[in-house]
Amino acid sequence: MLPVIITLGALFVIVAIVAVVAIGIYNNLVTLRNRFKNAFSQIDVQLKRRYDLIPNLVEVAKTYMKHERETLEAVITARNSAASANQKAAGDPGDPSAMKGLMGAEAALTGTLGKLFALSENYPDLKANQNMMQLTEELSTTENKVAFARQAYNDSVMTYNTAREVFPSSIVAGALNFGPAQLFEIENPTEKEAPKISF
Repeated sequence: MLPVIITLGALFVIVAIVAVVAIGIYNNLVTLRNRFKNAFSQIDVQLKRRYDLIPNLVEVAKTYMKHERETLEAVITARNSAASANQKAAGDPGDPSAMKGLMGAEAALTGTLGKLFALSENYPDLKANQNMMQLTEELSTTENKVAFARQAYNDSVMTYNTAREVFPSSIVAGALNFGPAQLFEIENPTEKEAPKISF
């Protein structure tokens, strides 16, 4: 009888230890997942500010760049596409397809903004406009904030992905559907540079 009690006691202790470790791992994964989602919300704030500045920038440029209507429309179209992709990614920053869609839309927006600023070099009156200078300064500041927020997000994603891939966390992550998170990176090297803003 005593050996059975000792065996059951040892089995109970082992099960209790495994349960405590599994609960600890689960809580850590939840914490890290919430941390990278919060980090994405910081990107979201800055991107929304960027999207709000662009129509004002285009409106000021429209006055001076009457013959560049196609470029101005391309900027607004790219802005709307990026805002839509951002909204989808904000709903679930852990969704790799939503993040890839956002990265692609952001790359397209950066490219069209670069074209707008390149064309604006041909319009000295536009460059001298006080509203345009103020908007480009705000946009430049926002671009820097987006870069810092993206770096913080990527750090959080890396910590989360590492935690879910190491043993024994990988067992708990797999069993409880903790999927990998997508880094927010730009794949085309020419698109990694922010649009050059100089007035």
